[in-house]
Amino acid sequence: MAKTTMDPVEMVRKTLEEGSPDVVRSMVQALAEAMMSAEADAMCGAEYGERSPSRTNHRNGYRERRWDTRVGTIDLAIPKVRRGSYYPDWLLEPRRRSEKALVAVIAEAYIKGVSTRKVEAVVQQMGIDGISKSQVSELCAALHEQVEALRSRPLEAAAYSYVYFDATYVKRREDVRNVNVAVVLAVGVTDQGYRQILGIDVVTNETGGSWTAFWRGLVARGLSGVHLVISDAHEGLKDAIASTLSGASWQRCRTHVLRNLLTRVPKSAPNLVATLVRTIFQQPDADQVLAQHARVIEQLDERFPDAANLLADAGADILAFAALPSAHWKKIWSNSPLERLNKKVKRRSNVVGIFPNRAAVLRLVGAVLAEQHDEWALGRRYITIGSLDELIRVREIQADADPQLKEAS
Repeated sequence: MAKTTMDPVEMVRKTLEEGSPDVVRSMVQALAEAMMSAEADAMCGAEYGERSPSRTNHRNGYRERRWDTRVGTIDLAIPKVRRGSYYPDWLLEPRRRSEKALVAVIAEAYIKGVSTRKVEAVVQQMGIDGISKSQVSELCAALHEQVEALRSRPLEAAAYSYVYFDATYVKRREDVRNVNVAVVLAVGVTDQGYRQILGIDVVTNETGGSWTAFWRGLVARGLSGVHLVISDAHEGLKDAIASTLSGASWQRCRTHVLRNLLTRVPKSAPNLVATLVRTIFQQPDADQVLAQHARVIEQLDERFPDAANLLADAGADILAFAALPSAHWKKIWSNSPLERLNKKVKRRSNVVGIFPNRAAVLRLVGAVLAEQHDEWALGRRYITIGSLDELIRVREIQADADPQLKEAS
């Protein structure tokens, strides 16, 4: 039998996917106003216009309120009541921090004339073309305070067993030029197994001095207990870690090493070489990891000596994970967790295109990361408590064998 009715949920889904922004805005407005009307009726004890002995209040017209949404600005008609007041705070609650930051950055770029055609289109779509300089300043100030609270908070409350470090790149205006700047980020895993945002900064020059200053800032805020830092091979970073985090080892991201290695083999060989290199990381214990690494270098050297040399040179750095509990290996031998986080940052920053200044970069990136920080605090442990206890035992054994490590711990 033919289907004679349409599922209303499916109808709404199709309308949202295929309809114009005006259609979507109309639907959102109708739904919001229907929900507010129902809530106002409940507050009055009876439906609008109904004669009822249970009535405790009366409706008294409407007041207009602009509502900025992802589909544009909507003029809402909010019900008024004769006694008391009605306000739909469940609907008109403040935007998420990242959305506020996006609005602030776009509006700031628009007002300062830094905007591209893409930004101007977003301004129109979001209905913020009439925003004033003072409104932008107020919004920026509030966001700056929240982001700085995250960036400068003390870190003494926990030890951070593992720290991931990475950089992503955005464009910002500097005088009359557009320049690439690095947004650097550190994420730590606490001794209770939870992830936290530790540090965020914007640097123009990727040098050992920049990295040293970044790590010194974290240590000054109380960063301690670090066993391993996981990152790509940024120039000068390894030395910066060694000079600021006593007793910490460095794990070079295996994913980045493999990508570099595959550029040194013929186009016909990447799958074969990648499969061979991955066998190093499939071994059950540290001794077999080291032995397989040596065998793979020997096998590669016969046909691909450049790749073999790269793998040999990277040996100690990409195998640092093997000295730690095997239960952690999959989570500490690459920087993939931060790459996923950087993609989230890029989705937001790509909307802006060119940031008007350094502060705007920090506001938007900081707001996105602050939301992630809060989500991690309420989510599951990244590493289990039991395996962290094993990490403590491993480090104690290593400290007994290495006086310098014992002193650092």
